[in-house]
Amino acid sequence: MYVRDAKNREEVWLLDHIEAMGLDETAFRSRDYVVAIDETSGEKAGFGRIRIHKTDDGELCELTSIGVLNSWRRQGVGAHVVERLVEHARDHGFEEVYALTSSADYLSQFGFRGVNTSDLPDRLRERLDAKRDNIDPEAVGMVLTVEEFAMPDRLRERFKSARPREEEPEPEESAEDFGIDPNSATYKYDTGG
Repeated sequence: MYVRDAKNREEVWLLDHIEAMGLDETAFRSRDYVVAIDETSGEKAGFGRIRIHKTDDGELCELTSIGVLNSWRRQGVGAHVVERLVEHARDHGFEEVYALTSSADYLSQFGFRGVNTSDLPDRLRERLDAKRDNIDPEAVGMVLTVEEFAMPDRLRERFKSARPREEEPEPEESAEDFGIDPNSATYKYDTGG
C-alpha cells in the first residue's frame, strides 16, 4: 500500500467517489489530489486533496475531500492520505494546515486542534459556512501545525498489511419481495391481477 499524487486519467474515478461519499468537489482539480493504491492489485483505496486559498494576507492551506472506500476503511488508509497531504503542505512552505470537517475526533489523533469559527481566517470562515449549508452541517474548523503532525503507530502498522475486506453481498431478491406468490403464479412476470 502506498500513497501517490493523482494522475489526470483518475479524474472521473475521483469525481465519482467524491460524489458517492458526499464530499466537497468545489473547484475540483485532479492535480491537487493524492490517491492510496494497493501495490499488489493496483486497486485504489482512498484519496484526499490539498487546496490552497489565495487571500490578501497570503495563502492558506486546507485539507479537504478525504475519503476511503468502504472495503478499505479502518486500516490506516485515511491516515496515510492525511500524512501525504501534510507533507505536500510542508513542501509548499506552509507551517499550518486547516480542515473544515465533522470528523474532528479522527483528525485530532494526528495533532489537529479545534478553532473557533470567529478565529478562522475570513476565507475559511466563508468556506465553513458554505460547507455547513451544502454538504456537512456539523463541520467545524481545525488547524494543525505541520511540524506537530503525528502518525499513531497502530495506524502505521494497519496500513502495512491493509487488504480490501469483502463487502456483504446484496441479498438476492425473491418473488415474494414483489408481492408474487411463486406457487400460484402461472409465469415469471404474473402479478396476479
